[in-house]
Amino acid sequence: MISPSLHPAPVRAACERRRRWSFGLTPRSIGLLLVGFVWLVPGFWVGRLAYAMLAWDSLVLLAALLDGLRLPHAFELTASRSWSNAPALDSETEIELTVENRGRVIVECRLVDDLPPALVAQPVTHRLTAFPRVPASLRYRVEPQERGDWETGWLYVRYQSPLGLAERWARAPLTQAVRVYPALRAGEEQQIFLARSRQIDLQLRRVQQRGLGRDFESLREYREGDDLRDICWTATARRGSLVTRQYQTERSQPVWIVLDCGRLMRARVATGKLSPQKSGWAPSPSKLDYACTTAVALAQLALFSGDRVGLLAYGQGIQQRLLPGRGAAHLRQLIESLAQVHAEAGEADHLRATATLNRLQPRRSLILWVTDLAETAMRPEVIDGAVQLLRRHVLLFVAMAQPEVESIAQARPKNVEQMFRAAAAQEMATRRELLLVRLHEHGALTLDLNPEALTSSVLNQYLTVKERAMV
Repeated sequence: MISPSLHPAPVRAACERRRRWSFGLTPRSIGLLLVGFVWLVPGFWVGRLAYAMLAWDSLVLLAALLDGLRLPHAFELTASRSWSNAPALDSETEIELTVENRGRVIVECRLVDDLPPALVAQPVTHRLTAFPRVPASLRYRVEPQERGDWETGWLYVRYQSPLGLAERWARAPLTQAVRVYPALRAGEEQQIFLARSRQIDLQLRRVQQRGLGRDFESLREYREGDDLRDICWTATARRGSLVTRQYQTERSQPVWIVLDCGRLMRARVATGKLSPQKSGWAPSPSKLDYACTTAVALAQLALFSGDRVGLLAYGQGIQQRLLPGRGAAHLRQLIESLAQVHAEAGEADHLRATATLNRLQPRRSLILWVTDLAETAMRPEVIDGAVQLLRRHVLLFVAMAQPEVESIAQARPKNVEQMFRAAAAQEMATRRELLLVRLHEHGALTLDLNPEALTSSVLNQYLTVKERAMV
């Protein structure tokens, strides 16, 4: 789960007038003014009755003026906004708005919270009754649709007394920076992978794998041919004879998550999901959004398993780079980095990312590379980069397929145009399969997945690598 420290900080501010004359009539007072025109009907026969309309409207305007003067000034209202949890994709975030009325009159407020389109599709008007000297609060929920950093706007307030003859307009500067994080794995589903990881760890502990690793296992008497660097001099001094350290293969390994942020990862994946505001269809998540979700889930699982997790997100340049580490603070830093990852319009520089990774991680490690294969006549550059990594590392290479292309390839054509589209889609699928087969022959673990199945497949493959001690 996301740490509470990731929550946006509460923001509080005094209201101010929206404009110089922040005062107006309400629909109720306008309706009462229109009632005065009824006196014009008998005024056709008796002219004096027409003056009754003027008297009636004057009375209504006087009452509206007195009602407006009773309302508290804008600076007598204080507004605040707080968040129940950190905004993340595929999860609802509850926002609490609070208004404090330091005036002497009960006010009926209509609030419009200016949030970015990444959080709410259209502004929604909320109603709130604020009693004098008593904070009044309301809560509403939003479901973020885009990762990244966003800026909230002002809170706009229109308030009137219970009579409802006049109203004042105010606004509160509740601007703040809000970061939307990647989607997190569902709790129950994540527990299944965590339980399997613990079972694998217990099995590895029962089988002591003595060898050339550098994890300390035990002490034993020195034997001829042992490396002098492994002698434990403190134990030797205590026992009076040479004692050497015995090591075992490391159970804790570095795991690198490499994310392609090039143009191919900008593709949207249709989900057919309605927006929470009931105002239309929600924006479809991109392939990069699914990759970030998988990265968070794998990081949680790997850290739970005792591994160290690093991150490299790249486009034409390196966007985010995080060296392997452990602990809750490291996980938070990784989530912060993933929230700032964005897809670029140009092709990603795969060979540059490969060179950077080989420099940062000279020792053997497990690398999860989430990308896609470009449709070119030549062999894609990402395949050349993957072959370079295989000389030193264990590579889990994941190519994210496009579900629409797969459905076109499998559909039965009904006309010539559909036949050509199906043939092109089948050719693309065959080429992808051939490229992945060749990469598998070089020793890589390859997956060609639809985005919806990405997270579960990657976590299962990671546990298989741990179980077989392939790193």
